[in-house]
Amino acid sequence: MNSQSEEDYLKALYHLQKETKEVSTNSIAEYLEMKPSSVSDMLKKLADKKYIYYVKYKGSSLSQKGRFIALQIIRKHRLWETFLVEKLGFGWGQVHTIAEQLEHIKSEDLTDKLDAFLEFPKYDPHGDPIPNKEGRIEKMNQKLLIELKESQKGIITGVKKGTASLLSYLDKENIKLGDAIEVQEIIEFDGTYVVKINSRKLTFSEKICQNLLLETYD
Repeated sequence: MNSQSEEDYLKALYHLQKETKEVSTNSIAEYLEMKPSSVSDMLKKLADKKYIYYVKYKGSSLSQKGRFIALQIIRKHRLWETFLVEKLGFGWGQVHTIAEQLEHIKSEDLTDKLDAFLEFPKYDPHGDPIPNKEGRIEKMNQKLLIELKESQKGIITGVKKGTASLLSYLDKENIKLGDAIEVQEIIEFDGTYVVKINSRKLTFSEKICQNLLLETYD
């Protein structure tokens, strides 16, 4: 059984490897807000367990085994975020810290039942894809609201850049995942979008439209 600290390192490596093939010890230390010497010790431990490939002074990368574990933790994190927002009414900006704790629950049965209870969601509240039980991530088919034209419709699936102010605004306006949205008018002068969400008419700035993710349909 892996410790919470080991899981945090594997998840950090997964995220950092999106930018580079081999991740430096200093990058991991900065990401986790830890001392490089402490990070080096943990990397050696993870390498001994065959979770990562570690070359001193060069960098680290996940092994297939380590990547699978990282994806399972990410799966739990994003499922819990979805549950907290959709079923318990937490705000989009509140759930990350809570999910950081819940992601370390070991029960696979609980995770599978949570996934089924939520009807196997594809995305979490921030628009990030949720890995399935086998560690596969379905190809994302999302558009930003700014890409839609007048009369086009979609379903809100998340946000591209979840700043605190944006998430707070969405919570204040009671805008939720799964809400239907239709573009009624685009004001050319300043890029403002007039939209209908369910039965409500709202006006979105260009900046909001550049960050609101949708799954579109005709």
